[in-house]
Amino acid sequence: MTMRPLLMLVLLTASPAAAQALKGHDTNAPVDFAADRIEVQDKANRAVFSGNVHAIQGNMTLDAARMTVAYTNQKQASSPSVQRLDASGGVTVRSPDQTARGDFGIYDLNRKLITMLGAVTLVQGTNTVHGGRLVIDLNSGRSVMDGSAVSGGGAGVSTGAGGRVTGRFTVPQRN
Repeated sequence: MTMRPLLMLVLLTASPAAAQALKGHDTNAPVDFAADRIEVQDKANRAVFSGNVHAIQGNMTLDAARMTVAYTNQKQASSPSVQRLDASGGVTVRSPDQTARGDFGIYDLNRKLITMLGAVTLVQGTNTVHGGRLVIDLNSGRSVMDGSAVSGGGAGVSTGAGGRVTGRFTVPQRN
């Protein structure tokens, strides 16, 4: 993944534990869903959840207005295999010590990546970072924020501040 150097930031590097917050997340845990409505489109191998969507996997939750679940017909233990979750409408992903918010979210279960797009905010404790795109690698626990969801020209999702990453890290109070 290539990003412009000035727009790339490895998040929360003030504390090694913070940078590794999602490392070790159990991506093999079942994903439990709740929503106001579900539409199963079996021929297309997807299910569309809408209205107050809430998904839980291990100690991580995802909330959104709408979520599409893509799955394969290759059944494991007589159940379809979930491949990807696409969420939209006020997407919030929470772990015990981090909260990420954005307009859209994609959870690729095969690659173990969560991508948040559009007016993204990541909060851990009193530290906050804002940008256009956040990618969380659940394998390594590494999070990368850049200022724009689309590099190059065109009508991409970006922050209002010229596509830059902004934030605030708190420091320990010294005498």
